[in-house]
Amino acid sequence: MNREEHLRLLRENIDSLDEQILYLLNKRAEVVIEIGKIKSEIYMESYDQVREQEIFDSLKTKNSGPLPESAIDHIFCEIISACRSLVKKNKIAYLGPPASYSHLACVENFGNSIEAISKENIDEVFEAIEKGEVEFGVVPIENSIEGVVNRTLDMFIEYDVKICGEIFLKISHCLISLSVNPNEIRNIYSHPQALGQCRKWLKKNYPKAQFIETFSTAKAAEIASKEKESAAIASPIAAKLYGLKILNSHIEDSAHNYTRFFLIGLKTQNRTGKDKTSILFSIRHVPGSLYKVLKNFSENGINLTKIESRPIKGRPWEYFFFIDFEGHIEDPEVNKLLLELKEQVIFLKILGSYPRRQ
Repeated sequence: MNREEHLRLLRENIDSLDEQILYLLNKRAEVVIEIGKIKSEIYMESYDQVREQEIFDSLKTKNSGPLPESAIDHIFCEIISACRSLVKKNKIAYLGPPASYSHLACVENFGNSIEAISKENIDEVFEAIEKGEVEFGVVPIENSIEGVVNRTLDMFIEYDVKICGEIFLKISHCLISLSVNPNEIRNIYSHPQALGQCRKWLKKNYPKAQFIETFSTAKAAEIASKEKESAAIASPIAAKLYGLKILNSHIEDSAHNYTRFFLIGLKTQNRTGKDKTSILFSIRHVPGSLYKVLKNFSENGINLTKIESRPIKGRPWEYFFFIDFEGHIEDPEVNKLLLELKEQVIFLKILGSYPRRQ
């Protein structure tokens, strides 16, 4: 058999396999529709992130290759998203215009078969949740290089929403512009965190440029698309969306650049056995009060994963504390911990228990 004939047979095999995949995808969709009817009858939510994560984990365990695990994630995320939308197209609010990193995190978690709703600032995402305009919101909470997003923390003080999940997105920045000549660049736009993540590279390569902050990287790309002597730090997808050229790729100062996002909604998620809980509290302004609170975590064998403080408005030098720790509010040791904390703090707010991603 010559190579042309062999190639023809292989392509016929591919066509046959594609038809089988299409048939099975439609059979899967039919089952999902039936599940959706049952969920509707018993008032269950159409989106079940715990069940979806179980599917991903099971498939990756059974995967014998040659497809890598990352490909399994992406392929089945879109399959699940498309099937879920046949029952209900979820409304998800995110920070920034299309192609912002919050938008990318949104798609990473839910797939493309959703109604993704852009919001100009973090406040609007929280407001959309509280008013019931959307089911979930996606907001940045911290970056592995630049640290916490303070505005997100402040919104948990002002709004009564729950943390339903966390999303980790690897961040890779590009310098994008209408111009193909780096010497023409006078202004570089981006979100403050993105500018900070590329600080050394910018200082070395564009020491005379003016750095201008925007509320999102996608907004920076939009502005740069209207100014020939300007550039933006944003994603490759933003470059494509706004018709900009990529002057440089991977300009972040650290290769280990990740942003953690919170998935927010109105309900605490069910226990999975691999969970995190986030709380907010304030304490008496007396010596040892914070030590006594933190001591409870050690005594109950609970691992703290994060602690941050934010000033209390109108009360100088007093603070709210945000803590993430391993466990779920339904765990006996966590329940015991929370009862002890209530006796020691002035104010305690449980922000939610949710599946732990890392």
